[in-house]
Amino acid sequence: MSSRLQTGKSGEDAAIRLLKQQGYQIRCRNWRHKNLEVDIIAEDGDILVFVEVKTRSGHAYGMPYEFVDAVKQARLVRAANQYIAANRYGGEIRFDVVSILYSEKRETYNTRLIKDAFWPDH
Repeated sequence: MSSRLQTGKSGEDAAIRLLKQQGYQIRCRNWRHKNLEVDIIAEDGDILVFVEVKTRSGHAYGMPYEFVDAVKQARLVRAANQYIAANRYGGEIRFDVVSILYSEKRETYNTRLIKDAFWPDH
């Protein structure tokens, strides 16, 4: 596995730990439909949450959450719509982002949970 892929997987592991600490119930990880993917689908109380995880090993080009741009958000919304349809879900939903800065030198993950990170355009 490449270093970049391993950093991403380790970041997702750190995100899962953070979400569980915050009381989320994890439904699934890396849910896919064709070319769409949701990193984590979880429940926060009675809200279904679609979580995008962004892990970076530095912030020279910006903070990890800044990479969840409009294009990425639109793809996440399309994926969420597919999941909702496939599971016939009719309740409340939310889009969260877990932003992670990984320090290879210290082998630490600085995690930040951003609830209601964005709203889908209709």
